[in-house]
Amino acid sequence: MAHIEIYTKAFCPYCTRAMRLLASKGVEPEEYDITMGGPRRAEMIERAGGGMTVPQVFIDGRHVGGSDDLAALDRKGGLDPLLG
Repeated sequence: MAHIEIYTKAFCPYCTRAMRLLASKGVEPEEYDITMGGPRRAEMIERAGGGMTVPQVFIDGRHVGGSDDLAALDRKGGLDPLLG
């Protein structure tokens, strides 16, 4: 199974949508809550190539993008192979 990481904030509907999609695939990602900022937020921005919005999703260290990107990848049939 792939290692999934997701950066989220509290009360973020896009974060909830991404988490639900991953849950529907039987995946429980490692979640980093950056609601209060801090070093995890800076880490996310660096890893996401300057992306400052949440969620930011990584699969086996590969940046997938946000909620819309994750959903688009799933619609194209590209998410399941990455999840293993």
